[in-house]
Amino acid sequence: MLLASKAGTIVAADTASRSAAGWQTALRDAADVARRMKAAGGPRGWRVAVGLNGFMSSEQVHKKRYPIWEVLDFCQQEGFEGVELVQGWPAGEYPAADDRRRVDALRGLYERYGLKIHTIQSAPTGRPFAESAAERAEWLRTFGEQVRLARALGCDFVGTWPGGPLGEQTIDEAIDRCAATYRRAAQMCADEGMWLSFEIEPPFVFNTLDHLRRILAGADHPACKTNYDPSHFDLMSDRSGRPELMLKALGVEHVGHVHLTDTDGTLFGGTSRHVACGDGHCDIDASLKTLWDGGYRGWIMIDAWMIEDVYDACRKGKRAVEGMGARRAKSE
Repeated sequence: MLLASKAGTIVAADTASRSAAGWQTALRDAADVARRMKAAGGPRGWRVAVGLNGFMSSEQVHKKRYPIWEVLDFCQQEGFEGVELVQGWPAGEYPAADDRRRVDALRGLYERYGLKIHTIQSAPTGRPFAESAAERAEWLRTFGEQVRLARALGCDFVGTWPGGPLGEQTIDEAIDRCAATYRRAAQMCADEGMWLSFEIEPPFVFNTLDHLRRILAGADHPACKTNYDPSHFDLMSDRSGRPELMLKALGVEHVGHVHLTDTDGTLFGGTSRHVACGDGHCDIDASLKTLWDGGYRGWIMIDAWMIEDVYDACRKGKRAVEGMGARRAKSE
C-alpha cells in the first residue's frame, strides 16, 4: 500500500511486483503526478476529447439519436484523440475489470477509431461523505473496482462526483468525511499509476470555492485533483461570465481535468446550463489562457451536457482549443 504524507509525497511499496505484472509504475509524489499529467497532454501540452455524457443527455432531453458508430466516425474525422466514458451509454453498465473479453472489446472498439479512453465517469455505490461508515466503505469498495477497470482500459485518471443529500450531518462534517474518503480513493488511483479528479457542481451540497479548497486540503494527497468546468465555476462564483477568476483563486495546480463548455449563467436540467463555446457569456479564451499560464497540461474534454446539437458543440469546443494553441504558437 502507498501512503500520502503531509509533505505531498507518497511512500512507495511493492513497485517490483507491479513492474513484473506489466502495470504502470505507481505514482509516488507530486512530481510523479505532474509528469504523468504532462505525458497525458502529449507533445502539444493538451489533447482534446469528447464526452459520451453529451450524446447520452442529448438523447434523453432533446430526443436526438446518436448511433455509436456515427459518433466514433465523427470523432475520427474531426481529429479528436480521446473519449470519456459514461455509465449506461450507449448500452449497459461498465464491464467488470476482470472480464478480459469485454474489457478488451470495449477498449478495442475505440482504438479502431484512433481514440484513447482517457478516463471514465466512475459510478460507485453510495456517497463518499455519508454519515454511515458502512456506506463510505461501500463507496470505496465499488470505486476501487472501477479504478481497476480504468487501469485495464488504459485510462490516465478516474473522474468522480460527490453527489447526494447532506443527510443528518453538518456541511463541515460532510467535508471532513469526503476529504478522508478521497484521500483513500486518490491512493487507489496512485497505486495504479493514475490520479483522481473530482467535480463539484452548483446543485451539490459542496458548491463553493471554500468547499472545494477544504476538500482538497483535507484530502492532502498529490493524486487528488479537481475538474475545471467553466459553467460550474461561473455559477459557483458571481455568474459574471468570468469563471477564470475562481480558477485563479483556487490555483491551476489543483486541476486534474478540464470539461470545456460555455454557459449563460443559468441552471438547466439540475445543473449549470451548458452551451457550445462562444454561444454563452464566458470568455473561453481567458479560461484557456489561465489554464496554460498556470501550468495545466493534460486532457480537455468538450462537455456537451444536455446540449441539443452535440456535434456542433464538439466542433466549436475543439476549435476554441486549437485557436488558443495557434495564437500561443504565433506569440512564441
